[in-house]
This record gives sequence, C-alpha cells and structure tokens, in this order.
Amino acid sequence: LAIFKLGFLGRFFANSIRFFVGDLFIYAGIVGILASIGVLFRGRIHSIPKKWIGVATCLLIGIFLWVEVAVFSNHVQEGGQLFKEMMARYAIDFKANAIEQNLGSGMIGALFYTITYFLVSQWGTYLTIFVLFMIAIFVAFEIHLRDVFEVLRNWTAQVKHQLEENKVEKASQVRETKPEVIEAKPKEVKEKKASLIDKMKNFVFDEEEEEDEFEEIYPEVTPPPVTKPVVEEEFVQPKREEPTSFNPFVEPTEVEEDTEDLEDFVINGGTDDSDYQLPPLTLLNPIPPSDQSDEKMIVEKNLKILERTFESFGVEAKVMPNPLVGPAVTKFEIKPAIGVKVSKIVNLSDDIALALAAKDIRIEAPIPGKPYVGIEVPNSKTSFVAFSDVIQAALQSPKPLDVPLGRDISGNVRLCDISKMPHLLIAGSTGSGKSVCINGIITSILMKTKPHEVKLMMIDPKMVELNGYNGIPHLLTPVVTNPRKAAQALKKVVTEMEKRYEMFAAMGMKNIDGYNAHVASYNAETGEDNPLLPYIVVIVDELADLMMVASNEVEDAIIRLAQMARAAGIHMILATQRPSVDVITGIIKANVPSRIAFAVSSGTDSRTIIDSSGAEKLLGRGDMLYIPMGENKPIRVQGAYLTDEEVERIVEFVKTQQEVEYDETMMLPETPEGSSDDPEDDLFYEVLEMIRELETISTSYIQRRFKIGFNRAARLIEELEARGYVGPSEGSKPRKVNV
Repeated sequence: LAIFKLGFLGRFFANSIRFFVGDLFIYAGIVGILASIGVLFRGRIHSIPKKWIGVATCLLIGIFLWVEVAVFSNHVQEGGQLFKEMMARYAIDFKANAIEQNLGSGMIGALFYTITYFLVSQWGTYLTIFVLFMIAIFVAFEIHLRDVFEVLRNWTAQVKHQLEENKVEKASQVRETKPEVIEAKPKEVKEKKASLIDKMKNFVFDEEEEEDEFEEIYPEVTPPPVTKPVVEEEFVQPKREEPTSFNPFVEPTEVEEDTEDLEDFVINGGTDDSDYQLPPLTLLNPIPPSDQSDEKMIVEKNLKILERTFESFGVEAKVMPNPLVGPAVTKFEIKPAIGVKVSKIVNLSDDIALALAAKDIRIEAPIPGKPYVGIEVPNSKTSFVAFSDVIQAALQSPKPLDVPLGRDISGNVRLCDISKMPHLLIAGSTGSGKSVCINGIITSILMKTKPHEVKLMMIDPKMVELNGYNGIPHLLTPVVTNPRKAAQALKKVVTEMEKRYEMFAAMGMKNIDGYNAHVASYNAETGEDNPLLPYIVVIVDELADLMMVASNEVEDAIIRLAQMARAAGIHMILATQRPSVDVITGIIKANVPSRIAFAVSSGTDSRTIIDSSGAEKLLGRGDMLYIPMGENKPIRVQGAYLTDEEVERIVEFVKTQQEVEYDETMMLPETPEGSSDDPEDDLFYEVLEMIRELETISTSYIQRRFKIGFNRAARLIEELEARGYVGPSEGSKPRKVNV
C-alpha cells in the first residue's frame, strides 16, 4: 500500500515511513518485501557475512547523505535549521494526507548531515560521501590500497618517461631547424665585431681600414646573398654621449655613396615620401547616425519587466535607471540587495531571456569597478557603426598604430594601439565580421601613416581576402598566398628582428622609439637625412591553414616574434575561423595577450580564445568581445562597418601616391625548395633507393629508418614530392610512392 500510495491507508503508511527515510520510502518498502519473502520461503534468516554488512552500511550512509545534501544544502549553508525545516515540510504532508513535499532522506539523513556539517562543513560532507563509496567498493571487490598506489606509481613513471622523450625529441627538432644560427656567428667574428665597436667608441674612423676590415669579416657572416652587412656595422656605430663629434652612419667625405648602400642593409622607409598625401575622409561613405528613439521606448518597458521578474523569483534586486543603449545591445545594471548571491541572478539567465522575449542575453557578474551586475539584452534593431564615423577619433591620435575597432555599449569609440598590445589574436566563425575587422585595421593604417612609418607583411592562404592590397607602397613583399612560403616569410621577419636587436645593443638603445629618437636628434644636429626604422605589422588572415601545412615552422616563428618582437617595432595580427587548441596553442596564447572574439558556436571555442565563456552569446555581424593586454574581463564592442568599395578607393588612392618598392631582403624565392636539379640533402638518393621497394612512405618512417630529425625527414619528403617520386599529402595517411 505504501509503495503505490493506494488510498488513505497507503498514503498514511507512506508518510509514516517517509518520516524516517524521506523520499527513499519506495526503496525501503521494496527491501522490506524482499526480506519478508525470503523469510517466508526459507523459514529463517540466514547469517550474513560481516564484509557485506560493512559494505551495505557504508552504501546506506553514503546514499542517505547524498540525497539529503542534494535537497537541503542551500538551506543549511544559508543558516537554516535542518530539523525545523524537515518537520515543517512533514507536517504539511501529514495533515493533508498527501505526498508532495521533498523530504530528502528523512530524519535519518538529516541526522547524518547535521553531524557531518558540524564536524567537517559542506566540502567535508562531500568528501565523506566520496570516502564512504570508495570504502564500499574497496571492501566489496577486495581491492588493497597498496595495489592502487602501485598502479598510480607505474602510471606516473610512464607519463614522466613520455614527457622526457617528447622533450628530447623537441630539442632535436629545434637543433635541426636552426643550424644556420649556430654557424652564423663564429668566435673570431664576435672578436672582430667587438674590436670594431671599441674603435667606434674612440671616434676614430679610417675609411680604407674600415672597408678592408668589413670585407674581410662579413662575407662569412651573412647567409642571404641579397643583404649587405657592411653597412649594418656602419649603422651600429653611433655613441650616445657625444653625437656631434662623429657620423654614425657614413663617412663625412662620402655621404652620397654610403647613404646609397644604407638602404639595403635593413628595412627602412624606402624612397622619399615628403610629397606623399594621406587618403582623405571623402573616400569613405558617410552614413547618418541611426535613430534609436524607438529602442529607448522598448528599454523602458524591459526595465519594468526585469523588476517584476526578480520579484516573482524572490530575488531582492534593484534595476538601476538609465540603462546604456549601445549600437547592438542594451546594458541593464542590477544592484542586488545585501545578502543576495550573484549566482542567483546568473542562474536566472534563461528565465530573464524568456521574460524579455530576447534571442539570448549575456550576464556580466559583476561589472568591473561597479557594485552592479550587468545584463546585456540585444536591441530589436542593430545600428551599424560607420567606419567613417570612428576613423576620425583615430586620426586625432598622435600614435601611428592607434586604430579604431568600433563603438562600445556606452557609445564611445574604442581604439586599440597595436604598439601596446603588442600582438593581437582575432578568432570567430564564418560571417561573424572577422574579415571586416582586419580590413578596418589595415585601412586605418593606410589612412594614418606613410610608407616610411609603417611596413606591412600580409599572409593570406585563402588568396581572396588580402589580395586586393597588392601594390600598395606599405608592403614589404607581395601578399603571400602559398602556405609553405608563409613559413619562410615569417622566418625572414625573425631575421629582421634579430638584426634590429643587434643594432639596438650596439647603440645602447632598448627599443625602436629610443633608436628613432636618437637618429632624429642626430639628423637635426648634422642636417643629414638618415632613415628611421619603420614599424612592421605582420597580418596572417588564416592561421589554421598555415598550422595544417607547416605547423612546426610557423609556430616556432610566431612564438619567437611574440616573445621578442615588441621592442623591435614588429607586431602581429593573427586571425583564424577555427579556434581549436591545435591552432591556437597554449604557447601562442601565452605570448599573444590581446584577443578579439567574434561569434562562435560553443562556449568551448569562446574559452579557447578569451579564456572565458561569452562569445557564444554574441549576435554576429561585427559584435565582438575585446580583451586588451592588462584587462581581466572582455569589453563588448560593435565593430565598424567598412564596404569593399571603400577599401578599393583607399587602395587605389594610395597606389597613385607612390609606387611600391618591395624589400629585396624579404622577397621569397619563386621556385619551391628542392626543385633544382641537384638535391640539397645528402640522403636524397639513399631515400630514393629505399622507397622503390615500398608502396607508401611517411615522414616518421624516414625518421626511424635513417635516424634523423623530423624537419630533415619532412624536407626530404617535400623534395621527393617536388620531383614527382611521391604523391601529395592526404592528411594523416602515408604518401603514395610513384616509382
């Protein structure tokens, strides 16, 4: 009767049992029936082994505690009396002869919970439940602790051994990729370079001796044939104390000749662009400001709905007047009463969205610097932010790399200084506004700076997004579209960074600003026109494609630039539409502190980009979360809208001002590596003989067979593919042999 709650007696017996075991009365009744049937058929109760009595006791206590904690944990933590609450609920059901109140595990569970909460608090209760279940499992299956410790010790040793192997393999790969760096600076070159710097400090310059000494030293030092390191040493000769007593760039009697060589040794501004004019604002489409009067009426209505919603759920909170109406969302500020947990408001997100009939809402708990909880509700109509509207604020900024992103919820223009970031990661799904953001950043640089101030390196594996910028005078090289050449381009930027640091070290400067200031003051004193070092911005439009083709080389170059390139004036903007951990690795995230997240499909992708959820609730079409370096919480920004026609007009205007002059030291070879007649690797013919007997071949097989590193084996595979001996890559499958 009690199990099925049949009639008055059934409910009465059920409530009688519920007083002791709560909502577990059904299971208690089933156990009682089974025990009665056993006694009825066997005539007596058989003795039960002590082991199973102990197992049953641990399980029962654990279950009673578990059920009681699940029902009454919030009540107990808020200071309520457990037995008093239990009796009040039981009295309601007993008087009405009903079974409606949730009693947990009854008085028995309340007794256990009260004891454990008094002795070891809430977390200790959770631990007690876990320990009871583990004891029951260990006793039931006769598991010894020493066996568990032995398994853990073996597993730890195996993991440690695997990590050591990975570390050794990583080190061998690094050594394999950079043999040139070790050979590029022999001991005698360092000694001769030091003697030159000492000679520079004495302000004694003899043209013939300098040229002979440079010609003797530097043909061995410089790997690329296009660079002219002779002038590099001449450039690092300035001394800060008495700049008027010597010329650190050229010999006074041979100014024109040496200045002509100076342009080749390092990336500089190129030709004279004193007549260069920046693009005017008239090239942009003027968009009138949107009328949001209707939106404000809806906001007043939503404000009252929010107040009623909090009252209906028993949450004491005040909705502050004058919410912030932004281009895409409206931000309501909620002030919870003293004693109201922020989690209560956060847990009502779905109910608030239902009450406001909103697609989705985002709760910011709390708002940084304010005692409020922010609720961001999408507007009924999104207002576009015109690029022509926000670029004016960037043009008024004296910083050359200060570019606009859009407007925040308060309606203020949000600028970001690329030189302070120092690197930026942009990620978001297709159609979320990522490409428009990149075009806005590039267009801002073109409208603010001249070619001698900022140089651009663009890498676009998709071959459609950045190709329109080919021919602008700010480019170091044509837009790189081959993923394998992209890795080489990044390595050349790393080489440029190392050159700049050598110059800074020789002149006693810490960064590009100090170096350029020193050169400018020297030019003012002597009346010369020595070029300043420009900023370099490297823009990668699809990082995921590069990581698929040449992950090791690309990641190594990106990490080196991210760690060291800030002081050298080199900054990166990395964009990807696949925010997975194999693309945005932990090392890249650690060295790229500034991030922009556009709309993504899941909270996991959001956490991959900005280390917190929230991007999955964005609206798309330029809606972004922006985290500059040093900020703990993201800033919601509606990105500026820029059409393709506006970009084309800006690019055409820039092209008419000055012809592009690509830097020869940064140009990539037209023919792929390994396409020459003679193979570069000595093992090439041995590998070729070996694969004649095989049907498929892989990089790892060559590694094991010839005991070489991964990079060398990969280069051999690429050379075999270039010559047609093996087929193209098919993902993780081995390559097909064609001989």
